[in-house]
Amino acid sequence: MNTPQRKIIHVDMDAFYASVEQRDNPSLRGQPVVVAWKGSRSVVCAASYEARTFGVRSAMPALRAEKLCPQAVFVPPDFSRYKAVSRQVRSIFERYTHLIEPLSLDEAYLDVTTPLRDLGSATAIAQEIRSAIFEQTQLTASAGIAPNKFLAKIASDWNKPNGQFVVKPTMVDAFLAPLAVGKLPGVGKVMEAKLAELGIHTCNDLRSFGAEPLQLRFGRWGRRLHELAFGIDQREVQSERATLQISSEDTFPVDLPLDALEMALWTRAREGVTAQLGRVAGDPRVRLHTADVVDFVRGSDGPWDAILLDVDNGPSFLIHAHNARVYDRALLATFHARLAPAAVPRPAGLAAQGLLGVYIGTMVHGDALGALGPHWPVVLGVG
Repeated sequence: MNTPQRKIIHVDMDAFYASVEQRDNPSLRGQPVVVAWKGSRSVVCAASYEARTFGVRSAMPALRAEKLCPQAVFVPPDFSRYKAVSRQVRSIFERYTHLIEPLSLDEAYLDVTTPLRDLGSATAIAQEIRSAIFEQTQLTASAGIAPNKFLAKIASDWNKPNGQFVVKPTMVDAFLAPLAVGKLPGVGKVMEAKLAELGIHTCNDLRSFGAEPLQLRFGRWGRRLHELAFGIDQREVQSERATLQISSEDTFPVDLPLDALEMALWTRAREGVTAQLGRVAGDPRVRLHTADVVDFVRGSDGPWDAILLDVDNGPSFLIHAHNARVYDRALLATFHARLAPAAVPRPAGLAAQGLLGVYIGTMVHGDALGALGPHWPVVLGVG
C-alpha cells in the first residue's frame, strides 16, 4: 500500500503582537508600532509593517529601533492577551486536524494529509483557516502549503502579509533551484558568508557542490544543507513534544560587578524558573553574559565551568555538565561545533567587565520533569 503524499500547512500570524495592539487600540492603526519596553537594554518583541518600512525588526535593540524610526509608538508587551488570541487560533486549527505542532504563540505546522474536514485540497483548507482566523480575531495570517515542513515554512513567507503560497510536489525542484541559501533555516549571515566564499549562493549551487564536500567542511550540517537543497525533509508534525528546557532570563539596567550580586543573582534566576514549574528541575545552571560577549556558567553548588561552542552556521551555544567531559556528542555534531572548554574557580576579569544579564535553564528528559540527574547535559541557550 502506497503512503499518501503528505500535506503540510505552516500558518504564521502577521506581525502578531503588533497587530493585536493595533486591533485593540484603533489609534495605533496605520502607526509604526514597536512592541517593546523602552530602555537601553530592551529588545524589540515585534514591529508593525509600518515600522518595518524603516528597517525595524524583531530582536533588534530598542534604542536602534528608536533611531531608525523616531516617530515609532512603543507599546509594552502584554503576553496574556497574545496567549488568549493564540488559544483562539489553535481552536480553529483543531477543526481540521489533530496533528498540530506549535512553534510559538504565532505560528504552527498542521498535517492535513488526512483532515478532519476534507475540502478537497490543503490549499482550500489553508484558505478557510485564514478566513476563520480573520473572522474570529480580526487578525490576518499567512500560510504555506507544501509536502513537508521545511518547504511549508518557506512558502508561508512568500506572500506575506495576508497571503498564502503552495509548493506542489512537482514544483519543488524548480522552486528551490534559484532560492538563496540565506532563506534556508539555520543559515544566518555568518554561514551565508562562508558558503559565499565557496561560490555557493543558491540551492542549485549547494546541489552542484555535493554532499560529501559539504560534510567535510561543515560536518552533518553540511549534509543536511545538501538535503534541504533538494527539498528533503522527513520530519513529522509532532502534536506532542516533551519539554526539554525551561528557562528564565533577565537583563540588568546597568552593568553590575559579580562580587556585588552573586547570591542575589542566583536567587533571582532560580525564582524565575521555579515560578514557571512550581519547582526547579534538576540542578539549574546560571549563564552570565558580559559586555565583550564572554559567557560563563555555573551550577548552584559547583565551580564556574564553561564549554563554549562556536557553531559554524551562526549562533553559539553554551553547554554545561558536572563533568566537562560529559556532553551529548550527537548534539554537538549536529551543530558541527568546536569545543573550547575552560574551567576556572571564578570567571577571570568578570567583575571588571560587569554583567549585562543572566539566563538560567535546565534540560529535562521526557515526562521526568524535575528528575534530572547530574550526568545530563544542560543546553543554556543561543547567544
